[in-house]
Amino acid sequence: MKTTSIITVNFNQPKVTIDFLKSVKANTSTEEVEVILVDNGSIENHKDAYLEAYPDLIYIYSEKNLGFAGGNNLGIKVAKGEYLLLLNNDTEISENIIDVLTSEFVKNPSIGILSPLILYFEEQDVVQYAGFTEMNYVTGRNKAIGYMQKDIGQFDLESRETGYCHGAAMMCKRMDLETVGLMADQFFLYYEELDWCEKFKQAGKKIWFTGRSRVYHKESMSVGKESSIKTYFMTRNRMLFIRRNTSLLNTLIFSVFYLFVACPKQVLIYLKKGRTDLIRWVFKGICWNFKNSKDSNELGFKI
Repeated sequence: MKTTSIITVNFNQPKVTIDFLKSVKANTSTEEVEVILVDNGSIENHKDAYLEAYPDLIYIYSEKNLGFAGGNNLGIKVAKGEYLLLLNNDTEISENIIDVLTSEFVKNPSIGILSPLILYFEEQDVVQYAGFTEMNYVTGRNKAIGYMQKDIGQFDLESRETGYCHGAAMMCKRMDLETVGLMADQFFLYYEELDWCEKFKQAGKKIWFTGRSRVYHKESMSVGKESSIKTYFMTRNRMLFIRRNTSLLNTLIFSVFYLFVACPKQVLIYLKKGRTDLIRWVFKGICWNFKNSKDSNELGFKI
């Protein structure tokens, strides 16, 4: 049996996905790894091109865009590897990634989910992620460790517990999902990996970071820096995350902060930038939480 299943999700990005598959082929062994591509409601079917880039590819086509969590969940359901490595299709990997990540689980069985060092693809000496701080549940905010630092090897030897993994690259053991379950697909986009990490913590597992392997991330190619879909789901899901993972009292305290401090601040930022078109999506994201339960699968956004 192949030890690791690599799962990635594509939505209308054939060139980026082909580059990803070429990177996986160049840096892994087909004897140890199976690669699963979920084509997530893409307008055009480029299956032949994907198979040309990676002949052993397991290709799954979904007629509906299931979002980040839903697409990955579809791949997880067919995965046969002992380890599951979820990678964004806009990443490229280093040659030692499988050995490094799986060895972390062997050395420390308490690890539930882990991420490697993530660098920006366009500037490969700039850090995007070297772990996350713990969440401040009152503000619904945390910080990326090492963000925008120059990579001079300062994280190369680090292997440690961290607040959360990064959705662009994270590995877990398939057997742990019998307890933890799949990602919550009602998030659709953003915060789903943080919510998943909370589930691992509740199951007594540790969230881990290692700097011994690198992934290069072509950040924001899927959604863009600022867009209606990003504004809506970032607003909606920040509140949804708090509702799902904290007490009622904390949720009430957070809601006061969110409604009267955080969201007005975001509106002012959009006004200053002249992006008045995004303001209504802030309000729509807030309103969703008052209209729907925390377990609702109603997206509130036409995909």
